[in-house]
Amino acid sequence: MPTLDKRSKTPRWKGVVQVHGHRQEQRFPDDTQKSYRAAVQWEEEARKQLKNQQNQTDTVCNVVEWLTNYLDYSKESQSSKTYEEKQASCKRFATFIGKSAFTDEIDTVQVMSFLRGQFKKRSGYATNRDRKNLSAAWAWGRKYVQGFPKKDNPFQDVDRFPEIRSPRYVPTEEDFWKVYNLAEGQDKVMLLSFLHLGARKGEVFRMKVSDLELENGSINIWTSKRENGNKECDVLPLTTELKDTLNEWLKLRHVNSEYVFVNLSDTEFAVKYWGEPFKYRQHFMEKICKRAGVKPFGFHAIRHLTATILFRAGQPLSVIQAILRHKSPTTTARYLHGLGLGQTREALSSVMDGRRSQQTFKSI
Repeated sequence: MPTLDKRSKTPRWKGVVQVHGHRQEQRFPDDTQKSYRAAVQWEEEARKQLKNQQNQTDTVCNVVEWLTNYLDYSKESQSSKTYEEKQASCKRFATFIGKSAFTDEIDTVQVMSFLRGQFKKRSGYATNRDRKNLSAAWAWGRKYVQGFPKKDNPFQDVDRFPEIRSPRYVPTEEDFWKVYNLAEGQDKVMLLSFLHLGARKGEVFRMKVSDLELENGSINIWTSKRENGNKECDVLPLTTELKDTLNEWLKLRHVNSEYVFVNLSDTEFAVKYWGEPFKYRQHFMEKICKRAGVKPFGFHAIRHLTATILFRAGQPLSVIQAILRHKSPTTTARYLHGLGLGQTREALSSVMDGRRSQQTFKSI
């Protein structure tokens, strides 16, 4: 109820309202009944307003809550590389917008300001990656976060930034075989697998013996590069040469593991991981390329080399799409279903078999 403030020369009624720690005051002209009734009415209206504001704040999602929930989902359902990229994007935006901000405050003006800042400091490609990751986070929040605003996606509404991309380096066949000929044992088999399968690094590293159907001449390749992080199994034909090479290697290797390729290094750093599947192999390609005297290239560049060899050999786009396991032919076109296993096997074998010198193994 109002109180009479007698601290000034003229006593005045004062309205005071406090709701959940939020306090408001309003002084009125004098100590008359008219001012008293006005103070009472003001308190009632102010109390309702504060309660409505508090209820609205309780239901609107905080930016940190939204991004934390999204990153928890990403960590559980997507690859570690994808999670780490999304985590970095979310951290940059949370720092920009402020950790006390609410999602309903985010609009295209703020998003553009954030992205322009990233564009000045980094690059168009990096900025567009942040835009893509945060747009996905917003779409996820609309579906699964209580109190999330239902308005349009402000990240999607902002235009992409211009990009200047350097052409991806694809080694020549000659350089690949120089590196291959320096490799020994398991490393030789792994490099041949990358070339003949056109597989991604993680797919080869996760390859299990149970995925090999040597009698049928096929292999199950598991990929997580699908919508929502779902893991899918694609059946890919084994060329005759790769099938024989894998079969021979599995008979020769001196380790019992469910994985086809495992750490066999006895160096001080790697020995504690002996027998475990690879995760990175960060310096292997760099070192062996240097020894071979060729421009350094990585595992993923071999996937591009596979596509290049097939394309130059006259294989149609649809065959290359099936081998690279792209969902869209547009992706394959940028890289350079409906096909049966026999046709892709014929395409692979006709091009890949016999492209190297006699295979030799060094038992480990």
